[in-house]
Amino acid sequence: MTTLQPPVAVRRSPTPSPPIRSRRSWTGWGFIGPFVLVFALVFLAPIVYSVHLSLFRDQLIGGTTFVGLDNYEQALKDDQFWASLGRVSLFLAVQVPIMLGIALLIALALDSGRLYGKDFFRIAIFLPYAVPAVVATLMWGFMYGTRFGLVGDINEAFGITLPDPLSTDLVLASIGNIVTWEFVGYNMLIFYAALRVIPHSLYEAAEIDGAGQFRVIAAIKLPAIRGALVIATIFSIIGSFQLFNEPNILRQLARNAITTDYTPNFYTYSLSFNGQQHNYSAAVAIIMGLITMVIAYVVQLRGMRKEA
Repeated sequence: MTTLQPPVAVRRSPTPSPPIRSRRSWTGWGFIGPFVLVFALVFLAPIVYSVHLSLFRDQLIGGTTFVGLDNYEQALKDDQFWASLGRVSLFLAVQVPIMLGIALLIALALDSGRLYGKDFFRIAIFLPYAVPAVVATLMWGFMYGTRFGLVGDINEAFGITLPDPLSTDLVLASIGNIVTWEFVGYNMLIFYAALRVIPHSLYEAAEIDGAGQFRVIAAIKLPAIRGALVIATIFSIIGSFQLFNEPNILRQLARNAITTDYTPNFYTYSLSFNGQQHNYSAAVAIIMGLITMVIAYVVQLRGMRKEA
């Protein structure tokens, strides 16, 4: 008698699933790929090329020669470079606190709810930022004129002699006035936007505790917008070290007060386009970029520590 055996189940190897994770990673690169390409072309490539230029030097005999760090050593011993760096550092130390302080006061006034016509004032104060820097500098430059501008008209009308805003002693302050007029509205908008997102429950709790306006500002508003203050400070630091348009345009009206090495950016521009020292100007620009990056990072680090 034959015994029937139960059928044996045949195991089939599982069908390999498609590499979902791999497809997802390529999909992500497809989204960010255009940005990475543009970022590499307009940001990384110029930096790499500038570093490459700074390592060479054009010589009358031998042409372009590799000199290593000689251009950087020369820049660190350049009195004109250090003088221009000291000038923008003084500009930064004086102008930036004044500009940010004015912008903060205006933002607090707009946010207080006690200012009539705040929409008009907000637009009016922001409007100078929409004026191109070249137009703003030309406008203020002609107002500064003692022979044909507003200062000259006041002197003639009242029979007085006001100090020349474009003199050697006052031209840096005049440039600071132009920059402040241009960027107060921009920084005000940053502070005002940060103030508008503060939870109203904090104000209600302060009102219950009987806190006054100054107490609310010191205990609630200023700590809440500390991040915005840090961002505005970093932007202002970078803008101060990049100062170029204002002195470059005002130099046509004040050649004795503004020299070609008045600011580091103006100095590198003059070296490259007037002196044909492209390699040395690249080294100066790299050093200036590193200084700006270090100072901005220190400010950001201290701001984050205080915020934590």
